[in-house]
Amino acid sequence: MTIARKSIKTIARTFARDEDGATAIEYGLFAALVGAVIVGTVATLGTNTNTGFETMNTELEKAQGTSGGT
Repeated sequence: MTIARKSIKTIARTFARDEDGATAIEYGLFAALVGAVIVGTVATLGTNTNTGFETMNTELEKAQGTSGGT
């Protein structure tokens, strides 16, 4: 074997054993999942909060109308 072939074999073995790339991909996928959960939660809370304020506004308008507001 020539020196070039030996070094290519060594590089190939090292690359095959290296798991840093796979770990980075896993962290990226995990970060994307966390981001999706956050977006979903914020969207749901925003809708629920808006519904609560609309309900409160409706009830206040009803109360103002029945008390002969000034």
